[in-house]
Amino acid sequence: MSTEPTKPKSGAEVSSTQKGASGTHGSLPDAKPSASEDIAAFVAKARAMSPHAAGARGRLVFALDATMSRQPTWDMACALQADMFREAAALGSLDIRLVYYRGLNECRATGWIADSAQLAKLMAKIDCRGGNTQIGKVLSEARREAVASAVRAVVFVGDAMEENVDHLCAKAGELGLLKVPVFMFQEGHDAVAEQAFREIARLTGGAWCRFDPGAAAQLRELLRAAAAYAAGGREALFRLSKTGSGAAKLLGQMK
Repeated sequence: MSTEPTKPKSGAEVSSTQKGASGTHGSLPDAKPSASEDIAAFVAKARAMSPHAAGARGRLVFALDATMSRQPTWDMACALQADMFREAAALGSLDIRLVYYRGLNECRATGWIADSAQLAKLMAKIDCRGGNTQIGKVLSEARREAVASAVRAVVFVGDAMEENVDHLCAKAGELGLLKVPVFMFQEGHDAVAEQAFREIARLTGGAWCRFDPGAAAQLRELLRAAAAYAAGGREALFRLSKTGSGAAKLLGQMK
């Protein structure tokens, strides 16, 4: 399967073009800091979700805001994404579909990627560009993939929301009916984004969590926890919380 970003022609169809051995390209359709408490709440919420069979392959949509303000976090995510694969490896395996938006109406998705080095190489080729948010397209793509390939979870990392929140909530509700939780990881303290992200998480049965700008350790814990859920459900998160790293460290600090 191709791994370079693809550009679907509509919300119901993805059209990709072969690009050598590496894959295909195409676009998608149309307070006060409390990071530690938010992360603990995320882990607790994820642990309460329905488990998946241990050892089964997990599929996770990994969505990132790649507008200009996101460059530092994009670079950080590039460095941390291998942790998701490593976490899932102990439970079975993980396939990730990267979705990102940037610039003027550009929203792209890769094929399913099962290798961290391959994903890192791909992400390193992508630079952030100025533009407005396109979270609606991310949710539409997640729904399409949920129907087509049994997506277990969606992770979104961003810091802003510039769309009609009711339209986003309608799309989130569809994912909720499909039992696909969306984990909304917010960088910073934008109140408008927080309100929308919390509601998307609630409607999908997912979780909202804030991390501090540039806080690699916080984002790492969130990504590892999301990968554990995608690969093994709540039981995997419970086991993760009993180890000496990841969720266990966070839970121990918050008790």
